Amino acid sequence: MEDWNAVILGRMEDVPEPFRIPSPIEQHGYLCDGSIREWAGPRQDVVSPICEAAGDTLRQKRIGGYPLLSEREALEALDAACRAYDHGRGVWPTMPVEERIKCAEAFAYRMKEKRDEVVKLLMWEIGKALPDAEKEFDRTVDYIGDTIDALKNLDRQSSRFVIEQGVIGQIRRAPLGVVLCVGPYNYPLNETFTTLIPALIMGNAVIFKPPKLGILLHQPLLEPFRDSFPPGVINTVYGKGPIVLGPLMRSGKVDVLAFIGSSQVADILRKQHPKPHRLRCVLGLEAKNPGILLKDAEIDHAVRECILGALSFNGQRCTALKILFVHEDIVDAFLTKFCDAVDGLKAGMPWDRGVQVTALPEDDKTGYLDELIRDARDKGARVVNKGGGRVTGNYMSPAVVYPVTKGMRLYTEEQFGPVVPIATFRDIQEPMQYVIESDYGQQVSLFGTDPGLLAGLIDPLVNQVCRVNINSQCQRFPDTFPFTGRKDSAEGTLSVSDALRVFTIRTLVAAKETDTNRRIIRSIVTERHSRFLSTDFIL
Repeated sequence: MEDWNAVILGRMEDVPEPFRIPSPIEQHGYLCDGSIREWAGPRQDVVSPICEAAGDTLRQKRIGGYPLLSEREALEALDAACRAYDHGRGVWPTMPVEERIKCAEAFAYRMKEKRDEVVKLLMWEIGKALPDAEKEFDRTVDYIGDTIDALKNLDRQSSRFVIEQGVIGQIRRAPLGVVLCVGPYNYPLNETFTTLIPALIMGNAVIFKPPKLGILLHQPLLEPFRDSFPPGVINTVYGKGPIVLGPLMRSGKVDVLAFIGSSQVADILRKQHPKPHRLRCVLGLEAKNPGILLKDAEIDHAVRECILGALSFNGQRCTALKILFVHEDIVDAFLTKFCDAVDGLKAGMPWDRGVQVTALPEDDKTGYLDELIRDARDKGARVVNKGGGRVTGNYMSPAVVYPVTKGMRLYTEEQFGPVVPIATFRDIQEPMQYVIESDYGQQVSLFGTDPGLLAGLIDPLVNQVCRVNINSQCQRFPDTFPFTGRKDSAEGTLSVSDALRVFTIRTLVAAKETDTNRRIIRSIVTERHSRFLSTDFIL
């Protein structure tokens, strides 16, 4: 990428009008107990990963600010959620499923009206390219619809009675209580909503803390949340984790921690809970997904998939291909074509047509990635593509590093950025042993054409990772497929249907099959005295 001006912001007037932020977005409100409360206390500046020239230096552009709430406001949100749930007796957890679905549908309708605002902020806050930002929003709306459909199916299956060994029973899923949702910055809307929406629709009360980056984009959704759900069912907290999350966990009143991020932070939060056996955790953590290219791999196809897998959204995805193992018979041919493809990626502003590489939102991320590259160089590797690893402001040109070997940090550390480590192998047991010894077990990609060889790898790999991709990149899509991980990569499963189960527990009403009990149950059902004990069927 030779045109370094492409990654530096000029005048705001040069930005296409639909994507401009003419003045900073100053958020003062937060949602608590059914109202958007005004905050007059300390605030945190929000700066974009997009840099602008300031004399001879570069600086990140300030685009707004948000409230830095205190422990008091966090605990008020917790109290509101506890009142809304009321030990399972609140309006929301006892509401008929059909009515909860109507609330979720109302929210989705209002959410769609905010599409342009949210998409624009996804670009400015985390540097996500326009097509990816639009896709994240649309996929999230689709996820809500898919969740509603899955809940209808689940409720239909639960609407019947079971009679086993002289016992009449009806089994349904019941909410768990108060859920604390904390999402990641790389998919601050979609990944957050894959826990928040199923937790809500199943009758739990939710406290939601936006991720450290990608905060302002949730502001347009505060009113839709307020207007769509009963008071206290959804509450937001903003601020520094130790100040607002620590008190919530130490209270012991959080029943479920839904967290997507680093295992280090997840461990801190979990350990603060005074009743660990009461706390259920739904965690999406690190991954170091390998791609393994066998000697009969179709190189052109593998290059295309590995470019997408390793460098979509600058490699800032938990499902990204974070190391490639290439058979030594094809490594030279692969490297030539792969490096040409990497060097052909277009860098620029998120709204530029065809842009594929943008600025990185995390503080000093380029410094960390440069450390990894220098460590690999010191131990015998080199950057093999033109201009790889060059830094301007918050932008780093993608770097292909080869040959990466055991002992280099890039071999085991999750880089979460535009650096692609490539290792070579002769014996397939080398990458297989890598997967076995890895701390992570999310996914792997296999590239090859021999069915027998692939089958021999699939059988052991499915016992090491949770998804084996054949001739395709690692990914979460489609959302109806299970998404989880082994080892240190995840806890709980988040597909559309699995998420409904992970935020609930199976509960049943049972009675011995006697004439009296049959009469009682028949009366309760036909006269609709109970919302749980019911044969109502959602169409």
